[in-house]
Amino acid sequence: MTKMECLTPGSKQQNGFSLIEVLIALVILVIGLIGIFNLHLVAKRGSFESFQQTQASYYAKDIVNRMKLNRGQLTAYAATYTGALARPAKACDVAIGATSLCTPAETAAWDKYQWEQLLNGSAEAVGSQLVGGLDSPYACVTTSSTTLNGRTYPNAVVKVVIAWRGIRESSDTSYEASDCGKTALAKRRRIFIVNTMII
Repeated sequence: MTKMECLTPGSKQQNGFSLIEVLIALVILVIGLIGIFNLHLVAKRGSFESFQQTQASYYAKDIVNRMKLNRGQLTAYAATYTGALARPAKACDVAIGATSLCTPAETAAWDKYQWEQLLNGSAEAVGSQLVGGLDSPYACVTTSSTTLNGRTYPNAVVKVVIAWRGIRESSDTSYEASDCGKTALAKRRRIFIVNTMII
């Protein structure tokens, strides 16, 4: 039998141990970086969802304010908005030095068209693509009458529902407060509802 001897006298260490430590540290670092990137993606998605809800809130308040300024035409605003409204023959923008006046009916038609364009993103464009609105927006405006202290207010109760497509599917999209956009947006539907009175 032969006796194996170490080439370096007095050294009985194992070689390559620090290389294994480096590889383990590298694996841990890669797992940590993957976690950070995933966290960043989740934060970006959440930020986008939050931005969409903020936009929906702004648009709901915008149409309510337009209705308040044109109280005699409340029923004209009651409709489902899907981006299909044609531009009215007469533009009713308020501008310095404007010489033509619009009737309340013309104002309502212009308000509806302009508001629907905002929902679809006309406030901000990159080239020819509209990017300032909601993702696949649907809006439903309804009016109904109410009685307060023995007095009836026709069409004074206004409900504005704005629906849009979220990034991920959700389990509570069957929310029964409104069917606005329910079929088209399915499980990715998000909604924002404003109930108010205009008297």
